[in-house]
Formats: sequence, C-alpha cells, structure tokens
Amino acid sequence: MLPADLIKALQAHTGLKPQGERMLGGGSINQVALILLGSEKQRAVLKWNSAALAPMFEAESRGLQLLRANAGSLIIPEVLGTGLTDARSWLLLSWHEAGRSTNAAMERLGAGLAAMHRCTAPTFGLDHDNYIGRLPQRNQPAAAWPEFFMGQRILPQLEQAVSSGLLARSWLSKTDTLAKQVEALFPDEPPALLHGDLWGGNYLISTRGEPVLIDPAVHYGHRETELAFTRLFGGFSAAFYRAYYAHYPPAPGYESRTDLCNLYPLLVHVNLFGSSYAAQAQAILKRYAA
Repeated sequence: MLPADLIKALQAHTGLKPQGERMLGGGSINQVALILLGSEKQRAVLKWNSAALAPMFEAESRGLQLLRANAGSLIIPEVLGTGLTDARSWLLLSWHEAGRSTNAAMERLGAGLAAMHRCTAPTFGLDHDNYIGRLPQRNQPAAAWPEFFMGQRILPQLEQAVSSGLLARSWLSKTDTLAKQVEALFPDEPPALLHGDLWGGNYLISTRGEPVLIDPAVHYGHRETELAFTRLFGGFSAAFYRAYYAHYPPAPGYESRTDLCNLYPLLVHVNLFGSSYAAQAQAILKRYAA
C-alpha cells in the first residue's frame, strides 16, 4: 500500500484519490508503482524515494520534458507532477502499457533515435547537471567533445572509482594519454540530443507498437556514445541498427570506437555495482591509456 503521505500528496496534486496500486519491478534505485487515480481509475506511474533525492526527480522531469519537445515520433512519458513530503520525494508520469517487440517497432525506434540525434545545440553538455542512475552527472557545457568527454564524463567517474578503491590510483596519471586518444579518434560532429542511458531496460514497445523511452540521463553529446551504449548489454535488434544507419549513418570506423565510448557507462557501473565491472573498464583503459 502507498504510504499515507504520498496518498495525501497525490490527492492534493491531482484532485483524484488513489484507488489502488501495483508495484513494478526493475527499479533498483526508486520505488515504482502503477497507480489508479479517481473513480475512473486513470493509470499513471509513480516513482518515489527519500526527500533528500528530490533533485534527482527534478532533473529527470526536466530531461523528459526536453526529450518530449524534440523526440519526434518517439514516445516520451508526460510529467504529470513532482513533489515533496516531509519524508519522500515523488514523480508522477503517464502510463504506457508494454506490448510485444517487433521488427517494425524496432525500425521505428532506430529511425526515431536517428531523427532525435539530429537535434543539436551550440555546445556539448546541458544547462544543468543531472543523474545517471543515482550518480550525479556533470553537464558543464564545452565547445569541444574531447574536453566534455574527459572533463565531465571520464574523470569524475574514474576519480570516484579510484577513491573507492575499485580501480588502481595509477590510472589517474595516464589520463593525458587517454585524452589524446579521444581527440585523435572521434570524428567531429555537432552536439546531439541524447537519451544518455539507453540500454534495453530503458525503452519499451507499447501495445500500439510505439517506441517509448524512459529513465533518461539527458545531455547533448557525441551520438556515437549513445549507439555504443545500445550494444553494451547484448545490443538491440538488427532491425534497429539497420533503420538508424539508413537515416543517419555513423562516420567510418564507428565500431572501432565503441569500446572507448563505453568506458563511461562501464565506469558508472563500477561505481554503482562494484568490482564486477572493473575488469571490463580496465581492459579499455589498458587499450587506450596504458
């Protein structure tokens, strides 16, 4: 059952009394439930956590709204509200029923993501910091991709992993070598609007066959990092990549840069989940920074 303070907050915000809920799996950070509001039992998704994590929901709300304004054919949940009680912070989102994935749906996801990646900004980063998982994600704008990738992505996570004893301190002395590789290997491309945390658990195909993106870590970055992330945990379907490449082909040699792109999410996983991801991260560091 929902905590009493959340029931009171939702009723005050929506004017509708929660009539029931079903806890949803898959959330390792927040409590997540499908809730039924009012006599007509309107469905919505409620996420909640401690009051101290209110900035995380505020950042997610801002990211979802930015995606909704630029995602074209992709479906982005509507933010129905955010709030704070004495004990808890919460985020209320529109509900999208998961259906069956098909080749046609994955082609729509690939084409839609390619179109979203053509939404650009003057600089890499964002006008506010946010989160990836429960970890803070810096987004200080930078004109050049190597500066942003190293300063706002790799170094903060590497320093945290070293500080926690999960990676050897010696890697910090090799970041200049890594930075030179980043500068030499990545092609120049405009900053692209990215979901930022796009693995298989952060999208669904609705019962209408529409791709829905959830749980973003939005920023303007190099689009190859998003493509690489989709391959990190088993990859998306061939139909997805075929459609993406048809609408926005990556630069030659993209696949040779996939591991370098994925150094960031692997360092994030080291810091979130511990040493089980350290070997993968170290293998990439040895390849590009040793």
